Amino acid sequence: MNTALTRRHLLAAALATGAAVPFAGAGRGWAAPAGATPGQPRLTLPRPTGPHPVGTVALHLVDTSRPDPVAGPGRHRELMASVWYPATGDARRHPLTQWLPAAPTRALLVSSDFDADVAAAPLTVGHEGAPALRAPGRLPVVVFSHGNDGHRSETTIVVQELASHGYAVVTVDHTYDSYGEFPDGRLTVPDNDMSFTPWDSAHDVRFAIDRIEDLAAGRNPDAECRPLPAGLGAALDLRRIGMFGWSKGATATALVMNTDQRVRAGLSLDGPMESAPPVTDLDRPFMLMTADFRRAAEPSVEEFWSHLRGWRLNVHAEGSVHGSYCDHQWLIPQLATIIGMSEERLRGWIGTLDPTRAVRIQQAYPLAFFDLHLRHRPQRLLAGPNPAFPEVRFIA
Repeated sequence: MNTALTRRHLLAAALATGAAVPFAGAGRGWAAPAGATPGQPRLTLPRPTGPHPVGTVALHLVDTSRPDPVAGPGRHRELMASVWYPATGDARRHPLTQWLPAAPTRALLVSSDFDADVAAAPLTVGHEGAPALRAPGRLPVVVFSHGNDGHRSETTIVVQELASHGYAVVTVDHTYDSYGEFPDGRLTVPDNDMSFTPWDSAHDVRFAIDRIEDLAAGRNPDAECRPLPAGLGAALDLRRIGMFGWSKGATATALVMNTDQRVRAGLSLDGPMESAPPVTDLDRPFMLMTADFRRAAEPSVEEFWSHLRGWRLNVHAEGSVHGSYCDHQWLIPQLATIIGMSEERLRGWIGTLDPTRAVRIQQAYPLAFFDLHLRHRPQRLLAGPNPAFPEVRFIA
């Protein structure tokens, strides 16, 4: 599913800033960019609001049931995934992970005619391999599917927020539709000659959930059997799985729920909800956060809404555009500051929704949705308009 603002253009624009300039009022400067090329600035991300440090681990997954038509005979589909989770207090002994590794960052920039070395990707708050938090009860699990020509880190703001509040979040790169890197250094970029549909993303996610079940059962799903964070598998609660996606990944979320009862609640971040065959009736909770793909403007989204038979909700942030519910809304204004982008052009990228407000929406509404449906905690935020979020409308 192509959109007016493709993943490639949005991400490349964000990374092209060479900046770590905060939004007005954000209250953040930038530190020396550890790990970046000397003289190369690094972009920034906002910190999550939860009480827990965050750990993360990358997994290399190989699906031996699916041949890889691109790699050649005898090769099977390979995916990269990450698990984000609340970590113990000594997580800071472990290094921070980047939003996107250097090689795919360079490829992303070059693909959109930017200098490959103009900027380093942001650092996240995820500490690589940190021990998982030992807390009463197990962690609900949320899976993320990215958009067209995207990557598994494009909603890191949401992912870090969930993990800091006690969720394990599994993010998946859809190979040949994503920018990423395998452990042996192989670069993966979108293959524009290959048709990659929301159904393909859905197949990847179902396979990834199978491997997370292995992890919870004490097995190591990583193809190289690299060490796993202490306590992670035992912390996962596979009885409470949710899923969300941005753009095409939102459509994939609905398709996974159509075919896999393990996923109990789904969230769309401005998904077109268009596939062949289409989504059918869903009786489990589903929430739409719409921007460009509004029900009033997109028949496919209105048709999907009519197939929701359980709890459902549609919220819409005034002034939002397609990238407003992912990291682009935070990164692109850094570009505007450093290159002196006109206000008119900036509005074309991010709409009129204030970026700092957009981040608060990204942090608050997905967390409230999964807290309600995976933890069964009542959420006033989802009951109707809230004075703390005057730009968020509830669409009947």
